[in-house]
Amino acid sequence: MSEVDLYHPIKQFLEAQGYAVKGEIGACDVVAVRGDEPPVVVELKQRLNLTLLLQAVDRLAVSDSVYIAFRIGSGHTAVWRSKKKEVTSLLRRLGLGLLTVSGRGNVIAVLDPAPYRPRPNVPRRKRLLKEFAERIGDPEAGGSASRQRLTSYRQDALRCARELDEKGVLKLSVIREGADVTRAGAILRDNHYGWFERVRTGHYELSPKGRQDLALWSEAVAKLPR
Repeated sequence: MSEVDLYHPIKQFLEAQGYAVKGEIGACDVVAVRGDEPPVVVELKQRLNLTLLLQAVDRLAVSDSVYIAFRIGSGHTAVWRSKKKEVTSLLRRLGLGLLTVSGRGNVIAVLDPAPYRPRPNVPRRKRLLKEFAERIGDPEAGGSASRQRLTSYRQDALRCARELDEKGVLKLSVIREGADVTRAGAILRDNHYGWFERVRTGHYELSPKGRQDLALWSEAVAKLPR
């Protein structure tokens, strides 16, 4: 099925809703008109790609009702199959609609175009700013593909581990004060990285894994305040 083959299912779909439909009007693949309503523009591509999105955004200059349309099914548009939620969110932000066409020519209106009204995610923003404020220095280069981030939580865990490495078995309150980590209790109890072992109630030591990982993070540890 070529892009031209997408035209007829889209045309029939729109005509069933009372539109008059014509192809290749100006730069637009499909233009549909119904009475005095603003025109509907549809841009066609075999697969979802950046070119299709750029074309559709450009068509917003002539109409507020712009759709993209592509084929779905086996062997087509892997991005759509794996990233439906993200793709739909992006289109909603761009003010674009979406029509999908199956191998049998069935058309589904997945999303209608509408003005985007962003709703800030306040808790997510707070977490972002909290991590920014608590991160010591700037240890992570932007764009890094590393899976083990030197987050503020990891920095605090490293400070606790360093304290135990240098002084042996310690009471929790001593670790908290010596490492200057307010959340030391939660870090040691949760033991997210497997670095700590409880010797007895309220007393901890560094685990073998903790000693190993502390050495791996030695450069980062050296930059942490005491």
